Order: sequence, then C-alpha cells, then structure tokens
Amino acid sequence: MAPHSCKGCLRDIIARMSSENKGIPMEVNGIEGNGITDNPFMSVIGMPWFGMDIGGTLCKLVYFEPKDISKNKNDAEVEQTLRNIRRYLTKNSAYGSTGHRDIHLQMDNVSIRGILGTLHFIRFPTSEMKNFLVLAKYKGMAKLVSTVCATGGGAYKFEEDFKREVNMKLAKFDEFESLLKGLQYIDARSPTECYYWANPTDESKCTKVNYDFSKPYPFLLVNIGSGVSVLAVYSEKNYKRISGTSIGGGTFLGLCCLLTGCNSFEEAIELAAEGDHTHVDKLVRDIYGGDYEKFGLPGDLVASSFSALCSFGQMNSRERRSKVSRQDLARATLVTITNNIGSIARMCATQEKIENVVFIGNFLRVNPIAMKMLAYAMDYWSKGTMKALFLEHEGYFGAVGCLLQFHEDLKS
Repeated sequence: MAPHSCKGCLRDIIARMSSENKGIPMEVNGIEGNGITDNPFMSVIGMPWFGMDIGGTLCKLVYFEPKDISKNKNDAEVEQTLRNIRRYLTKNSAYGSTGHRDIHLQMDNVSIRGILGTLHFIRFPTSEMKNFLVLAKYKGMAKLVSTVCATGGGAYKFEEDFKREVNMKLAKFDEFESLLKGLQYIDARSPTECYYWANPTDESKCTKVNYDFSKPYPFLLVNIGSGVSVLAVYSEKNYKRISGTSIGGGTFLGLCCLLTGCNSFEEAIELAAEGDHTHVDKLVRDIYGGDYEKFGLPGDLVASSFSALCSFGQMNSRERRSKVSRQDLARATLVTITNNIGSIARMCATQEKIENVVFIGNFLRVNPIAMKMLAYAMDYWSKGTMKALFLEHEGYFGAVGCLLQFHEDLKS
C-alpha cells in the first residue's frame, strides 16, 4: 500500500504558511546581524542574537529576541537600534518573495545565558546571500557588531564575502555538533516537538501522534537537506556519521524544475500532491501480476522507478508517454527520492541495531507525502520493530545549536 495523497494536508499547511507570510519587501528592509562588542550590556542583554546555518540550498536563521532591552540607560542610540530590529523582524513574516519567518515555530519564554526571550525562525534561499549582505551593509550591521555565529558549508563558502561586504567575522561551528545541540535544546523545551504518523497509508485514520523523546538514546538521525547525512547517536557526546547520499532534497527540487518547469520547492510539492506516480513507475504487480508473496513484496511496491513507460528497457510507447502529466512526474520524483532515503536509513538502523529513526531537514517542510512514506516504509520493512520519528523544527536545529555554542564560548 502507498500513503494517501495528502492533498488536504498540504492545502492546510500551504494556507497556514501563506496567511503567515505577509510582510514588507526584502528589497527595502534588511535583517540586522549579531556579534560581540566591548559593551558588557551589549554582550548580555542588549545584543541582538542570531545563529545561521548556511546550507547548499537554504539558509536558516534564528533570532533570539531578549524580553527586556530597556535597561541600557547610557546608550539611547543602541536601545533604539535594538527596538528597530525587533520591530522589523517581529512585525513581518515575509521579507520580499524569498525570505520567510515561520511563525508557527516561534518559541516564547526560552532562556539563553540566563536571559529570557523569544526564538524566531527565518529562512531564505542561499542563492540570495549576496542580497542579504547588501541589505546588511545598507542597514549598518557592522556599526553594531563584529561577529556572527554560523554553521554549514556556507559558513566557509561565504566567509570572505562577510568580511568584504560588511566587515564581519564568522564564528564557525561544527555542523553535526550544532545540529545535535540544537535538537537537544529545542526538544527539552517543546513538549510536542517529536511525533510520528499513525496509520500513514489510510487517509481516514492517519493521525499525527506526539512521541516522548525524553530518553532518546540510541537513535539514528537522518538529516535531509540538499543531500543526506546519517548519524548514529549513542549519547549526548557520542555520535558518528555512518552514511549519506548525494540524492536528497536538492536532487528532488532540481529534477522537478527540469522535468516540470516549476520554480520553487513549494510548487514542486503542490504538483506532487496532485500526481500519480504509478503512471511513471513500474510496480511489482506490473511484473508479477500481483504480490510477490515468496519475498513479501506487495503488488503496489515500486519495482523500478520511472520505467512504467518502458517495455524491457525500450521507450516504445509514445502514446503512454503523452498521458503523463507534470503532476505525475513530480510525484514519481518525490517517491523515487524518498524511497532511496528510506532504504538507506533502514539499512543503517539495522546495521547499528537502532530502533528509533529521526528524520529532520527542510526536505520535510510542507511535505507530508514524504513523511508518511517514510513512516510506512520503516514500520513495514522492519516488521514493526523500527519507528520513523519527526520533529517540528525540521531544519533549524543547526542554527540554534551554533548560537548556543557561541554563547558557551563567551562564558568560557
């Protein structure tokens, strides 16, 4: 069996995000940065706190908004600047056509370095980094701060750009350490952070169920970004990268753009929700006429991706090809990528003798189809011994983690 279409789920998610993402043009207003000055007030309360995870496709930015920024009696200009930052970031949920603040993920009354405040979660395409830096320069970021904490490959790729454009230093932190630290911090402060999908193949019964992740170890962490990394995590400090693949979220978006002409991840997912991958994929029943019972292979299992159009390897049915829609191609692409990730995750979990497999990353954003496919696959192929788990903050853990490490370094 295959997960249901998720059209209704996806419409609800897109509608919610669309209602949130109303704001002023990014071309006019920029995001201020973060760093350390010699002013002790700035280093504790007044400083705008940011963490960046600069990935291959998406840049994730977290902004910690201190609850009280009115205690600096000696520097009215600093206080006003901080208020301007707060007003810009918190009164808008969209920054032009590509920058978005995920309001539904906002975390209130959390503490960093003993300071109470709110965590805001912002994302924009890494391809917009040049415009981000132009805006930062225009807004005078370097007048307030000298350092920004960052992780991800872009922390190295764009280091010279930050120096050249805004005269700022990037305090770089290890990607996996940041990821785990951010995950542990958020899960401990968000009771509904972790969940799983029950009955993922039955539209009438499929439900999202909270999962107690307070005793997580050991677990497998599958981070699906542009590519995929798989970590085996045995304790807070003991982990290792055991596998990965270049075929990830970036592959899905790239292929969808080439095959369907779509222009964004959201558009690709919307197309996939309307498509039927069986118009493109060859199933077990197409070969055996039904289930392959000897090996426990159900008839609706994909036997060969993108080969329903083939007869023994020859693309000989022009009529059948003409009936394949953009939606079908998007769905088949999503199924192909997700099946590959699920297969790798299951093999790694089996090898490490781990039952809980946690999937994170922005590939899962507005993507209930992939989540339910992964949930079904992990349960079915492990005969119920493995569980696919998901986290609400998906792709933001690295940004949170490097922010936390930044302030830990300050204390030491």
